[in-house]
Amino acid sequence: MRFSAIVLCSLVAATATPAQAQAQSASVVYRCPGNVYTSDRELSAAQAEQRGCRVIEGAPITIVQGTKPRPPASVPAAAAPPAARSSEARIDPSTQRARDTDARRILNDELRREEERLAELKREFNNGEPERRGDERNYQRYLDRVAEMKAGIARKEADIAALKRELAKLPS
Repeated sequence: MRFSAIVLCSLVAATATPAQAQAQSASVVYRCPGNVYTSDRELSAAQAEQRGCRVIEGAPITIVQGTKPRPPASVPAAAAPPAARSSEARIDPSTQRARDTDARRILNDELRREEERLAELKREFNNGEPERRGDERNYQRYLDRVAEMKAGIARKEADIAALKRELAKLPS
């Protein structure tokens, strides 16, 4: 009986020793305002109290420091203010005039095509009474086609207005 009591006491002492050692070596973790966690290695108890930090007890906490996001490497030329652009990035005035002329020509051609298509749609629309086709025995089909034509005319007019606005933006 004595032998078993001695073995039992030595087992209890052996298992208690690592737990006690861990408790002694464990650091205190503080939770500070702003949801910031820190340990007693970084703050003393007095500093933690001054900052309004509370001691976290119980479960072990792992603290991982995040990295701060790096600022963007460079600002795109379009977003940069005009003074920040280098003289190398500037376009020769004659090159820019040629580009503007090309853009004006392309927009004028597109505007002319859109106006021709609008005139064709209006002719076909016939002031809201287009001719009925053979496949439109059902009057609702005819009304649907008239509504589609009306919407198409409105789209073309909006496209023409947008093209005119773009042309107005270009330098003369």
